Amino acid sequence: MRELVLASTSPFRRELLEKLGLPFSTAAPEVDESLREGEAPVQLVQRLAEAKARAVAQQSPRALIIGSDQVACVDGEILGKPGNRENAIAQLTAMAGKAVEFHTGLCLYNSEKERAQVLCEPFHVHFRQLNSGQIERYVDHEQPFNCAGSFKSEGMGITLFRKLEGDDPNALVGLPLIRLVEMLDREGVVLP
Repeated sequence: MRELVLASTSPFRRELLEKLGLPFSTAAPEVDESLREGEAPVQLVQRLAEAKARAVAQQSPRALIIGSDQVACVDGEILGKPGNRENAIAQLTAMAGKAVEFHTGLCLYNSEKERAQVLCEPFHVHFRQLNSGQIERYVDHEQPFNCAGSFKSEGMGITLFRKLEGDDPNALVGLPLIRLVEMLDREGVVLP
């Protein structure tokens, strides 16, 4: 089997990819993640997922490289990673009682053939009505400062939700495995 590389240092994406039972390595992609003027969320995450995979391809010229990126959108506004407690509380306050759309970009790049498969996997999270005490306790407990949307659905973040909608719950964590398996199959990596 060809070398498989995850173009991410995210421990969450690494844990998800481990579910497939394939050997892989990780590499940190050096990519400017700035939003371009007029760029829609779907375009943004697809562009960044592919850019991350291509950035790592220089180090792995005969590999299949997985790139991924995610944003959350509430009321038409893109929310990035909060970075700190204050921003996390503000994001969760803005999302309380609302449906939030998550866009996860995925790219499988064959560096040998210079061929990219790219898509965006949507996922919708319906938040419960939350008061400031609930939000602050959650943020202090999980410290989700490096997570799009300020929560960890694989942890206590699940307590914030009323309903989840999407084809692949792994997409919410940051790596849509169902779509990745389909992409890998097209590259000759058959699972299980």
